[in-house]
Amino acid sequence: MVFKAHKRFIAGAVCPRCNKMDKLVTYKKNDKEFRECVSCDFHDEMHFKQHYRELETRVNTSEDPTEIETQVLVLDPNGNSTKH
Repeated sequence: MVFKAHKRFIAGAVCPRCNKMDKLVTYKKNDKEFRECVSCDFHDEMHFKQHYRELETRVNTSEDPTEIETQVLVLDPNGNSTKH
């Protein structure tokens, strides 16, 4: 059985060797990520930084649902209104 990597083009990427745009492809082989240029003989293994836990901020943390205050207006048949 012959192993064939599924290659994908990287839109807008420029080859570091020949400087041609839209010629780089990426593929995975043996759980490693590689990129190569279809125009020249450039190829290398891509190394990604280790993922770190994101710092908690007010944007990415979920708070317990709080009660929503609702204003109730009671109408008096005599024309007086009060807020509760």
